[in-house]
Amino acid sequence: MRTQLSGLVFALTAIAGVYVHTQTTTPSEDALFKQPYVDVDEWRDTPVRHRYVHGGFTGTDTRFSFYLPPKAQYQGRFFQHITPVPDSENLAQKIPPGEYNKIGFSIASGAYFVETNGGGHLDLGNPAARPDPTITAYRANAAAAQYSRVVAVRMYGGQRPFGYAYGGSGGAYRTVGSFENTHGVWDGVVPYVLGSPMAIPNMFTVRIRALRILKDRFPQILDAVEPGGSGNPYAGLTGEQADALREVTRMGFPLPAWFGYRTMGVHGFAALYPGVLMADAAYFTDFWTKPGYLGFDHPEQFAQARLQHKTTVAGLVTGADAARLHLNTDASSELNRGGVDSAFLPPAEAKRVVAVRLATTPPAVDFLGGDLIVSSGAAAGKRLPLARIVGDIAVFGIADATVAATLASGDAVQVDNSNFLAVETYHRHQVPGPEYPVWDQFRGPDGTPRYPQRPMLLGPLFLRFTAGSPMNGRFDGRMIVVESLWDREAMPWQGDWYRSQVRAQLGDRTDDRFRLWYTDHALHGDEPTAAEDPTRVVSYQGALQQALRDLAAWVEKGVTPAASTSYRIDDGQVIVPAGAAERRGIQPVVALQAEGKVRADVKRGRRVHFTGTITVPPGGGAIVAAEWDFDGTGTFPVRSKIPERATTVTVTADHTFEKPGTYFPALRGVSQRDEARKTPYARVQNLGRVRVVVQ
Repeated sequence: MRTQLSGLVFALTAIAGVYVHTQTTTPSEDALFKQPYVDVDEWRDTPVRHRYVHGGFTGTDTRFSFYLPPKAQYQGRFFQHITPVPDSENLAQKIPPGEYNKIGFSIASGAYFVETNGGGHLDLGNPAARPDPTITAYRANAAAAQYSRVVAVRMYGGQRPFGYAYGGSGGAYRTVGSFENTHGVWDGVVPYVLGSPMAIPNMFTVRIRALRILKDRFPQILDAVEPGGSGNPYAGLTGEQADALREVTRMGFPLPAWFGYRTMGVHGFAALYPGVLMADAAYFTDFWTKPGYLGFDHPEQFAQARLQHKTTVAGLVTGADAARLHLNTDASSELNRGGVDSAFLPPAEAKRVVAVRLATTPPAVDFLGGDLIVSSGAAAGKRLPLARIVGDIAVFGIADATVAATLASGDAVQVDNSNFLAVETYHRHQVPGPEYPVWDQFRGPDGTPRYPQRPMLLGPLFLRFTAGSPMNGRFDGRMIVVESLWDREAMPWQGDWYRSQVRAQLGDRTDDRFRLWYTDHALHGDEPTAAEDPTRVVSYQGALQQALRDLAAWVEKGVTPAASTSYRIDDGQVIVPAGAAERRGIQPVVALQAEGKVRADVKRGRRVHFTGTITVPPGGGAIVAAEWDFDGTGTFPVRSKIPERATTVTVTADHTFEKPGTYFPALRGVSQRDEARKTPYARVQNLGRVRVVVQ
C-alpha cells in the first residue's frame, strides 16, 4: 500500500513552517552530493542477469541501487522510478518476476534501472522529523541519476546515457517537480496518475463525505451505471444523498469506480489529516460554531454520525497482537490486511503500539476516522489519529509512535470523530481560481464563493513541499502523462489541468514535446488488480511500460508516439469517444454484446451468444489476446484465437448459465507491440462488459 498512501505527506513539513528556496540547478553543481561511494558491486541472476551497484553519498542519508544489464543487452539508457514518498532503494528486488518487475522490464528495454531512498527515511507519523523538501523532491534522485551515468560509462563506454524518470501519485508530483527543477538530468519523464495543485486534501474530503452518506445506497447507484442499467444513479436518493453524489461527481469522481466502496477507505488522507489539522486548526472549531459552515447551519445532518465517547485505556495492542487478532491496521484502506503471522513482522513493528483496547465500547456509528484525545497520563493533551473502531479496540491511523508508546492502562481518553466529520466539506472553503471549473458548484452567480473561505489554500502549499515547487508546465525534454479514467484519488480531469499548463508554455509546440494518454477501466494504484475486481478494472502497467519505451524512441530517434487521447470534460467528468480511431492514445477499445445488446434476459440453462469487437487505435500495436470471464471469477479462463498482427478483431463465444441471478460477463482485450512479443511487458489491456439476467 505504499503507492496507495500517496506522496502527499510532505504537507507535514510544509505546515510546520519550513521555508524552502527553490531553484533550478544542474546536480553536478550540488555540493551536498559531491562524494558518492559504492559499498556493494556484484553480479546477480535474479530476476535476470545484472550487475548490482549499491551506494550513497557521504555526509547524507541518500542511498541508491543501480541494476545494469550485460553489455550485449545495453542500449544506452536508464529508467528511474520515483516513489510516492522517500522509501527504500531496494524495493525493486522484492517484486516477483513478471509484468510488474521493474528490473526485468528495464533490462528487456535495453536500459539499466535506478532507484533511491529519496534522501532518507520519512516517518509519516512524526511531523517533527522534517527532511529538506528540495532533497526529497528532486535533489537526491537527480544526484543518483547523474552518478549512475558515471558508473554506466565506466562499464559500457560510449556516450552519456539517456535517462527517463517515472512515478505515480505523489511520485508523479515528484517526477514533474524533478523535471521542472533541473537541467540535463532526465531527457524525458512519464508521470502517471498525476494530481493538480488543488488535489490535496480536496479530492479526499469530498469522497469521504460521499462514503459516509451514501454507504447504503451504493448498490443501487452502481446498478444504474452498470451496462444495461437505468442510467440514473440519483433515482430513489434522499435530497441529502443526491446532493452528496452530485457534489462528488462534479468534483470529478468517476461513477463506475464506486464499486470498491466497501474497501477503498480514506486512502492518502490518512497521512494528510494531521497536516490539515496542524495547518488550519481554527477550521475545526469554526465548522461547529459559525454560520456558513455545515456543522453550524445543519447540525441535524450529523446527529447520528458524531461520536464523542469518554472512557479509559484498558490495554495496549501491539503489531504482534494485531496480527494474532487478525486486526486490520492499514490506515488507508478497509481491505482487511490483518491475519499476518506475527513471526513475519519485523521486531520493531511487532512491538509498536498500533491500537488501544478501551474500557467501554463506543456506540456504533459510520466511523471513517477520528481522534483519540488523551486527558490524563504521560500523553495528556495529545491527540492521536484513529483509523477505525473494532468493538472495544481503537486502531490508530498514521500516529506518532513515540506518543502511542507512552499510553498506559487507566489513562482517560475520548474517542472523537468531530474533526473528521468537519473535514468532509473542507473543499467548499478552499475555492481556487476559475482555472479549476470543478469548484464552480461552490460559486454564486457573480463568481464569488458561496461559503466562508479559509485564510489560505492548502493544496498549493502541500504541492510545493512534495514536488519542490508549483507545477508550471515548463521543462526541458519530453513528457508522456498516463492517467486513469476510473481514478478515485487523482480525479481524471487533473491530467488535463497539467496539459493546460504545458500548452501555456509551449503553445503550438505542445504536440512536439507532450502527450496525455488516458487508460479506461483503470484505477489509481500501480499494483496488481487482484485485490479489486479484475472483471471491472484493468492494470495500466502495460500502458505505462509502453509509454516509457515510446518516450525513449521519441527522444533518441525522433519516432513520434501515438497521439494524445481525445476527450472532453463535462461537469468534472472526462469523457472519451466510443471508437478507437477517434479516442486515440494506445489502449485498445472493447465493445461487447450479449444476444446483440448490452443486456440479455434469459431463462436458466439457455445458451447465450456473445459478440465482442477489439480495436487498437493508430500506433497502438496489434491485438494479442481476447479473454472471456462469464461467471465473475476474474480468471478469464476462455480465450479466443486471434489472427496474427490484427488491429481489429471480432470474437464470439457461447455460454450457458445454470443458476438464476444477474451476471456481468467480461471480455478483456490485450494489445502489444512487436518488440514486446514473448515477454510479459507492455501488454495494454481494456475491458468490455454486459449484463445477463438469468431467470
